[in-house]
Amino acid sequence: MRELILLRHAHAEPALVGQADFDRPLSPHGMAEAEAAGRWIAEQRLVPDRVLYSPARRTRETLEAVLAITGYVEQRLEPSIYEATAGTLIGLTDAHRDVDRLMLVGHNPGLERVAALLHSGRTGDYRGMPPAAVAVLTLSGEGPVEPGVATLSAFWWP
Repeated sequence: MRELILLRHAHAEPALVGQADFDRPLSPHGMAEAEAAGRWIAEQRLVPDRVLYSPARRTRETLEAVLAITGYVEQRLEPSIYEATAGTLIGLTDAHRDVDRLMLVGHNPGLERVAALLHSGRTGDYRGMPPAAVAVLTLSGEGPVEPGVATLSAFWWP
């Protein structure tokens, strides 16, 4: 059994005039959400073995706040997570099959859609993933990661 942890970035500040969406920082509320997510992950003993994260500022800041609480683990910047589809995220997960507990830190709608697709086999079944939410999926078997192969074992949001 392997686990996939999906962490959506926490609340970010609105973009300033001329500021790219990519460069938006976490808001003070978002920083508190990210720290709460880190505490929950630590309490549940869900510290990942490897983290793949979007290069957007808000995801990097969310991850930094979480790892400051859980402890640092292997991290890899993954540019394709920024505007990833569920298929892209499944491909990344499958490419890291050697990891027992993988965490992806990214954005909606990709994260909520991949959670639904892995769990139910359909992306239309997603119900939303609020900022700083954590979804934990248990992947069965050693085979490829594909729709419908996961069980949603935990879901938390601040």
